[in-house]
Amino acid sequence: MPKSPDISELKLTPYWWESAPRPEVDLVDIPPIADVGIVGAGFAGMTAALTLARAGKSVVVFDAMRAGEGASSRNGGICSGNIKFSFSAMIEKFGLEQAKAIFGEGIAARTALIKMIEDENIGCGFKMVGRFDGANHPRDYDILSRETDLLNTHLDFGAHMVRQSEQREELGTDLYKGGRIRPDIGGVQPAELHEGIYQSALKAGVTVIDRTAVTNISRSSDGFTLSTARGATKTGDCIVATNGYTDQVTAFLRRRIIPIPSQIIATAPIDPDLMNKLMPKRRMVGDTRNLYNYYRPSPDDSCIVFGGRRGADTDDDMQKCLHLYHNLVEVFPELEGTKLSHSWWGYTGYSFDFLPHLVVDDGIHYATGFCGSGAVWAPWLGRKAAYKVLGNTEDSGSVIAERPFPTKPFYDLNPWFVPWIIRWYGLKDKFLYGRKF
Repeated sequence: MPKSPDISELKLTPYWWESAPRPEVDLVDIPPIADVGIVGAGFAGMTAALTLARAGKSVVVFDAMRAGEGASSRNGGICSGNIKFSFSAMIEKFGLEQAKAIFGEGIAARTALIKMIEDENIGCGFKMVGRFDGANHPRDYDILSRETDLLNTHLDFGAHMVRQSEQREELGTDLYKGGRIRPDIGGVQPAELHEGIYQSALKAGVTVIDRTAVTNISRSSDGFTLSTARGATKTGDCIVATNGYTDQVTAFLRRRIIPIPSQIIATAPIDPDLMNKLMPKRRMVGDTRNLYNYYRPSPDDSCIVFGGRRGADTDDDMQKCLHLYHNLVEVFPELEGTKLSHSWWGYTGYSFDFLPHLVVDDGIHYATGFCGSGAVWAPWLGRKAAYKVLGNTEDSGSVIAERPFPTKPFYDLNPWFVPWIIRWYGLKDKFLYGRKF
């Protein structure tokens, strides 16, 4: 076992909240009527609200927590727009043209995010630094290589492979057996990104009712009533964008969204010379394990923010923290005994088909199922949902929206199977790749 980390000043809140704490606002009166009611004040809900308000609609957004307190300000800030399927698996499952269309929409979503950051003048530390995907086994390197050839052939990604002998030019570790560079991926400070969208929405006239859960959505001939413990709002249209923080509203979404924990740690500031050695290109990073790691330098390059799926089978904060610390030291042995400044976790929202979704059911618009890539997919599908409400068929088009939103028999937001899947993946990783700790 490695030397224990220094947790003498550990905070169990997101590192991102240091520069962008969640807004603390007084509870405001619930408006009796609005053109559009939105449930969820994260990336998707606030982007939808901003789009609608600028089109002249009165908009009220409800959230059970503070605005953006869920996944929008807890994620790793890697702007990939990835789909959980590999491109080759997508081709096999849906055919080449559909696979190209879905992956292409992810590229469009990422481009739209960059444009929004520029247009709204959001200071969120966005950098197009590229991503390195480390291969945990030589066979994974071969799979990544074939996948890269496919992506470059059909989507012109500009990706390239890095052999293990050249790996330290990209990442200061010998753990991986080479990897792939995708130059089209960057990173943001996610809480600052959300704060920028949130402030733009407020300036556009959006009313945000935070710390107020919507307990019921009822439909009538002329719209919806969104009920809370403090009152209700009558709206013409309704968007639900709760993703991994879905609760009692609505039955349709409870049967289709799987909340899966994701956990992250941040180191205390690292000596600049060591940082240059460990992350010389300041890339976003992922790997090929089943319980994969994703990590990156902080936007100011002072520390490493390290996340992963290990620890998702427990709600114990320190167990989650130590799982990630052990993986961090496995990648970078030089950080054994390092000081950790933050450890936190939150829920991602997965769908049963591992695709994001934009659907309408019983008149309610849903933008959800971002499957761990919400920094890109959530604003994109939130905006698309707004365009659908506005009847803007030219801008509301989406390949994602054309796909059915599956469920499973008897499922009702009780992911009892997730801890077992996490443990099974852990056993597979131990057998396939081994683990020192």
